[in-house]
Amino acid sequence: MIRRTQPVYGLLFAVWCLIVVWQVVEHRRIKEAARTALINRSRDITTTLEAVIQSQRRFGGLLFQDRLESALNELVKSGELTSVALLNVAGEVVASAGAPIDFETKGAMRAAEHWDYKSVTLVNLVDLGANVAREGETNRPTIVLPKRDPAGGPREGERPRPLGELRTNDVAAPNAPTAASNAVAGPFNPPGPDPPAPNRGEGGGPRERPPGRPRFGRPPWMSEEEYKSLAEKRGLHGLAIVMSTEAFRLASGQDLWMRCIIGCFAGLSVVGLGLAWRNQAKSSELQVRLVRASELNTHLKEMNLAAAGLAHETRNPLNIIRGLAQMISKQKDAPTEVRSRSREIIDETDRVTAQLNEFINYSRPREVRRSAVSLGLVVGEVVRALGYDLEEKCVRLRVPESLPVIEADEPLLRQALFNLLINAVQAVERGGDIEVAAWRQNSQGVILEVRDNGPGVPADQRLEIFKPYFTTHQRGTGLGLAVVQQIVLAHGWEIECRSNEPRGAIFRITHLRLPSAS
Repeated sequence: MIRRTQPVYGLLFAVWCLIVVWQVVEHRRIKEAARTALINRSRDITTTLEAVIQSQRRFGGLLFQDRLESALNELVKSGELTSVALLNVAGEVVASAGAPIDFETKGAMRAAEHWDYKSVTLVNLVDLGANVAREGETNRPTIVLPKRDPAGGPREGERPRPLGELRTNDVAAPNAPTAASNAVAGPFNPPGPDPPAPNRGEGGGPRERPPGRPRFGRPPWMSEEEYKSLAEKRGLHGLAIVMSTEAFRLASGQDLWMRCIIGCFAGLSVVGLGLAWRNQAKSSELQVRLVRASELNTHLKEMNLAAAGLAHETRNPLNIIRGLAQMISKQKDAPTEVRSRSREIIDETDRVTAQLNEFINYSRPREVRRSAVSLGLVVGEVVRALGYDLEEKCVRLRVPESLPVIEADEPLLRQALFNLLINAVQAVERGGDIEVAAWRQNSQGVILEVRDNGPGVPADQRLEIFKPYFTTHQRGTGLGLAVVQQIVLAHGWEIECRSNEPRGAIFRITHLRLPSAS
């Protein structure tokens, strides 16, 4: 059986391992897909940032930091972004929104991606000045002007204004233009007198730009060296964004739980199949054993019948031997020693005949023919048959006057009671007590007991005494109680041996039935 089941168990275990490996590979694929989706989303956000930067550009590719950060804060409020920072060529933050980014700890400048448990930092080292240039513009860098000094001073890269010059925000009424307000169209007016109004073309339209002239360039009030210095310090060279990995972790966690559940179900299925296979193998083995046991039982029945026939045939010569021994023992002219030996032969033949009779009785098939039997009449007949044995040992036998009528096979019941009472007579000492008792257990059940005050039966032998050839008496054959158990089981009853306090034994027969009313 073990040789047959081990390959099956190994195959089931290999299938379970294959399923687990498959789930691990699938989980890694789903995890990588979620990671790729997050990276693709970051690219979409980068495109949005480029559009924001392009919308904020002014003359010469200049941006206001306060306006740019206000737009960046709106992106951060969406929840997908945790932080965003615009970097110059040296990797320094030019403008930012959200929580500060620790570039040194994360090493984000050395790697394009840095994953934490709750966030991922992505650095896009792209020249934003070139990426967001409009069609027709020169590839000038995009420069972010710092916030205005709270004391009212000019920004870095902004021309100083003469005393008394109005700011754009100082205009009192939006629909009341003045020469000063027209002159202050923005913070990039060149120093010196206000420029004349632009020339108009025919029809009042704007004047056409001369061919070959760039649409935007550096501010006119800055020299090339100042412009290059400002571009190195405030020019946008790249951006860094910090995105929340909550969606990534949620997708990965849900998939991991699903894979674990699949693996557990697969394990339970493998265990169930293994148990089913083991039960099937055991059932097959039990069926084989039952077939063999049936064959052995048939063979034993045949041997039993042969042994019973042999015992029956042996009993006839024994009767002849006993009769001849009795004749010799009764001859008066026979020597005393011969007559003594003859009596010994008679005793031995009686003993062997008794054993043969018990063996034949034990090996006989029990066919129960039920009828209404008066328990009192059967017990009376058995007591009369044992009268000589009771008188010889001066045994007191108590039997109730009224015993119930039960449903049983009368000859078999008489044989069982005879064996129980003769067993009790042999167990008690001279002058001992034996009692027969019976009472109703319920409306249909009866309990029958045979009690004695002999030495009793040890607790470890109370089941063994019902086995064939087990006896505690020197002259016992060991088949009396075995025959009783055969008769009891043939009727569907039960028998057990108990202790009789303060000493002795009780043989109790249960599940006796009263005769039916019909």
